[in-house]
Parts: sequence; structure tokens; C-alpha cells
Amino acid sequence: MKNKHLGSSLDDFLQEEGMYEEVQERAIKKVIVYQILEAMKKQALTKLAMARRMNTSRSELDRILDPENQAITLESLLKAARAVGKTINVRLVDAGLETVSR
Repeated sequence: MKNKHLGSSLDDFLQEEGMYEEVQERAIKKVIVYQILEAMKKQALTKLAMARRMNTSRSELDRILDPENQAITLESLLKAARAVGKTINVRLVDAGLETVSR
């Protein structure tokens, strides 16, 4: 039996399996959380201090910073980013023309 995915890209495979959007959303959330955590580390900012900056509870901050929690809103992520002096840049691009920039 020939493997129909041999030679295809990971994106092609995920699209064929109907998982592309979900995987992409999870990856974006993980990257944003990682960057917020790195900014906290650079500023020697504890979770308690971060929660205070955000005017929220430590448990809510833990939910926001949980990379597996997909129920967190963009508003919550923006609030966390602002608390470390950052912002989140979101842009709309034509499908199939996405690029990853670092």
C-alpha cells in the first residue's frame, strides 16, 4: 500500500485531515504565551506581580498562560502583553500566503 502523504508537506497533511486550523491556532497561542513568559523572566516579574499589573487573580493569570487552554480570549492575551510592555500584532493575509516571521 502506497502512503498517500509521502512527499507532501505537513500543512498539506493537516489540511487533508481537517486539522490545519486547530493546529495553527494552538501553535499561535503557544508562541504568544512563550513570549509573554520570556518577557516576564527578563523583567524578573513573578506571576503574582504580573497578576497585579493586570488587575486580575493569579489563578486567572495561570489560565491565560496555560498554552493548552484554547478558551482564552485575544483580549486577555493583549492585557497580558501590555502588562510586560508588549503588544500583539495581528494581520489578515490571503489564505495560502501565510509567512512566519521572527
